[in-house]
Amino acid sequence: MKSVLGIGNALVDILATLPSDELLDKYCLPKGSMRHVDEIISNNILKELLNIGCQRVAGGSSANTINGLAMLGTKTGFIGKVGADKLGEDFRIDQESSGIHSNLLTDDVSSGRAMVLISSDVERTFAVYLGAAIELDSTDLTTAMFEGYSHFHIEGYLVQNHRLFEKAVELAKLNGMTVSLDMASYNVVDENKEFLGRMLEHYVDIVFANEDEAMSFTGLEPDKAVSRFAELCDIAVVKIGKEGSLIKSKQEFHRINAIAANAVDATGAGDLYASGFLYGLSNGLSLDKCGAIGSLCAGKVVEVIGTKMSDITWKLIQEKIKEIETK
Repeated sequence: MKSVLGIGNALVDILATLPSDELLDKYCLPKGSMRHVDEIISNNILKELLNIGCQRVAGGSSANTINGLAMLGTKTGFIGKVGADKLGEDFRIDQESSGIHSNLLTDDVSSGRAMVLISSDVERTFAVYLGAAIELDSTDLTTAMFEGYSHFHIEGYLVQNHRLFEKAVELAKLNGMTVSLDMASYNVVDENKEFLGRMLEHYVDIVFANEDEAMSFTGLEPDKAVSRFAELCDIAVVKIGKEGSLIKSKQEFHRINAIAANAVDATGAGDLYASGFLYGLSNGLSLDKCGAIGSLCAGKVVEVIGTKMSDITWKLIQEKIKEIETK
């Protein structure tokens, strides 16, 4: 089994189910988007969420994927930056309790947090105050952080710091690692198309994108977008919600069905899909089986609020994985 290192924004997710989209309109948050806000606006939104009712869990796209892999028994590590505060300590404890080798740097700035605003149709809108997370810099990265791992997973949100992103994937390649990228958000893709294209062509082996991100990058519908991605890197995955996912390599194409699920919150679905897919790949499974495990993990996480599933659910997932492996 291969080992996986992730890097990303170390954020505490603050999740709330909205009674309407009024709050989104009030703070000019386009539904389904990810928007950065300053600490003042973040605090104002938090006050409103406390009145609605919310929960706090360690989060961040890459951190969610790494946590999922750890719960599946994969050796994992994570690089990020938090504040020297309770939120930062909670994040560290959460990772270490899952068996993740947590390589967290600290900063004087408050820890980052992501307001996950869940609409009645389970669409997620993110209002993110990055705080200490955005202080992670290319100069923080060392070769030693990448040693002992065979695969590197990076979230697209880091693409807004080009130097950090490029140094991270360069160090991964220098250490002989394969690299996967989760595109993260269509508006991030919109703003960084040229840079992302260069990273895909020269460093990324596996790319994950949902249909909005795929459209933003390629201007194509999912069936054609996945082929375009596969021209740039070895394996392309385009997730198409309830319709499942498309997987393309130079030699193969697979259409993977989504599992039946009682969806209550889509938060983390893409992150956990990547967990399942990378777990399968790290165990030498075929691409269609990797996709099936990805769909399984994604289908289970949408049945809970947030990205944390119970031990009972993880046991069920592991049993289903054994069935997939033996087919």
